[in-house]
Amino acid sequence: MASYSELMAQAQTLMAQAEQARKDELSSVIADIKAKMKQFGISVADLGGAASGKKPAKSKSVSAPKYRGPNGELWAGGPGRKPEWVRAVLASGKSVDDYLI
Repeated sequence: MASYSELMAQAQTLMAQAEQARKDELSSVIADIKAKMKQFGISVADLGGAASGKKPAKSKSVSAPKYRGPNGELWAGGPGRKPEWVRAVLASGKSVDDYLI
């Protein structure tokens, strides 16, 4: 029976071989995908990805601010969670209408 150190050495050798096989297969798969994309006129955008490999950033609100907080914070007053300063104003019994721009 093989010792622990011999088995670990064999395992590391097998893992290195497996990684090399993965890299070899990966390059041929990528080449095949690129060829099919070219053949059918498919772009990365068609697949739902970004051409640069980066995920698209979430879009920010483009609404103009309607309210200015006590420390100059801006808020458009849209749906969703209210900013902390708005919740503090409401909790103190005041109206956010006092902060209309």
